[in-house]
Amino acid sequence: MPVAPTPPPVTLDRPGGVPVTLTRGGRGVPGVLLFTLSAAAPLTVVAAVVPTAYAVTGTGALGAAVLVVAVVLGLFSVGYLAMSRRMTHVGAFHAYVARGLGRPAGVGAAWVALIAQNAVQVGLYGVVGAATAPLVARWFGGTGTGWLVALAAWALVAVLGVAGVTVDRTVLAALLLAEVAVLVVFDLAHLRHAADGTVDVTALSPVHLLTPGAGALLVVAAVGFVGFESAVLLREESRHSRAVPVATYLAVGLVGAVLAFSAWTLTVATGPDRVAAVAGERGTDLLFTLAGDQLGASAVGIGRALLVTSVLAALVSLHHTTARYAFALGRERLLPAPFGEASPRTGAPRPASVAQSVLGLLVIVACASAGLEPVRHLFYGATVTGALGMLLLTAATSFAVLAFFARESTDENLWRRAVAPGLAAVALVAVVVLALADVAVLLGVGPDSPLRWAVPAVFPLTALAGTLWAVLLRSRRPRAYARIGLGPESAAADLPGRGGGRGPLLPLFDEEGTPPTTLQGG
Repeated sequence: MPVAPTPPPVTLDRPGGVPVTLTRGGRGVPGVLLFTLSAAAPLTVVAAVVPTAYAVTGTGALGAAVLVVAVVLGLFSVGYLAMSRRMTHVGAFHAYVARGLGRPAGVGAAWVALIAQNAVQVGLYGVVGAATAPLVARWFGGTGTGWLVALAAWALVAVLGVAGVTVDRTVLAALLLAEVAVLVVFDLAHLRHAADGTVDVTALSPVHLLTPGAGALLVVAAVGFVGFESAVLLREESRHSRAVPVATYLAVGLVGAVLAFSAWTLTVATGPDRVAAVAGERGTDLLFTLAGDQLGASAVGIGRALLVTSVLAALVSLHHTTARYAFALGRERLLPAPFGEASPRTGAPRPASVAQSVLGLLVIVACASAGLEPVRHLFYGATVTGALGMLLLTAATSFAVLAFFARESTDENLWRRAVAPGLAAVALVAVVVLALADVAVLLGVGPDSPLRWAVPAVFPLTALAGTLWAVLLRSRRPRAYARIGLGPESAAADLPGRGGGRGPLLPLFDEEGTPPTTLQGG
């Protein structure tokens, strides 16, 4: 199958003068798969998101919802991967929306993605205190305040963000494998100690998603798949043309299998009819108290320690991802220009990183002042809100894929260019409609709560604001407008130091989405 020409390698300078070049053919399927999954946090999802979702929604069919979302995203990936082979800029959904539905829609999608990413990252501050509290009590003989721990974690992340210090992907991959291993051990223990001695598989039946509250479960299920699309970033480095598609499908399948299995075994250990009540009583301790009864204190200690590292690693990784995304939008003038500036010493996107940290601090202080519960209100509320935004963005991208192939002359077969994207678009619209109908259930608020309409309204209003910004950009900076969605290389031509402005050259992204200190040959 013909693919788009591979762009020439870009040689970058790291701090210390060490050159780094994108290596063609350097990664096979395992390497691309680990890249895609390395920043995942399955233990955080199972230990914190799943029990809270059971308690809030009052239903135990989350495993079935995960399987359905995995199938839908698998269908979506068919057209998405086909379009990625014809894209210059393959690293963000907004580029696909801009190419398929027009540049104004692309800017609206970019702003929606930024809101969703910030929600997921900031939401993690709500769970870091709950994750560390049992270890603090065990090791130091006291109890910590969740909000104080959140502030300590915030300070650490803020400093690392400004300094440009990231978590090594080898470390992330090792933590991922350890988390999955612990989950498998816990899951098997749950099956061996099933409530009433019965292993009930009915919770995995999609029939349960035909009942009220299904939309809420589908949004929660989508939390675990955030970032599944990132394998395309390694298209240039892939050993063969099949590496990225295979890794993408494997990532969706593995995440779906792990999360669905773990969510289901929790219902087996407590009983499908009691899981919501037990989760409401134990909260984020559900997974570990069950494991403590079945495996002993040592296994629980390992699990709790891995939960802390999982949350902290996710906080750091998502902070860098979000700040660098804001940096990219600032560089393309889709955000105000200061967001597109980087530190000349570390290469970190300092203004974007500071802005992200300020937002996190404001949210933490506001939630603490209002007396909100960290896990249920900040972590769960912000995380599912971010997941809802990503579902909306994925649905928009599916329509962009259809529009793109409807216009472009291509040798892609009917399945890739129309059938699979069309099925994905219909399925995603159905998921979004169900989710919007169940927002009150999703957030655990009453049907008369203003949050029922205020939370979902954030995204269309943000998209509208981004669209208007694009219209303004078209009239005031037509060169920048013309490059929307075309990626860092084309955008650089309109930046300072490229003949279109003043000041020093801004760094571009490397192969992991991280801006280096300088770009050689500029």
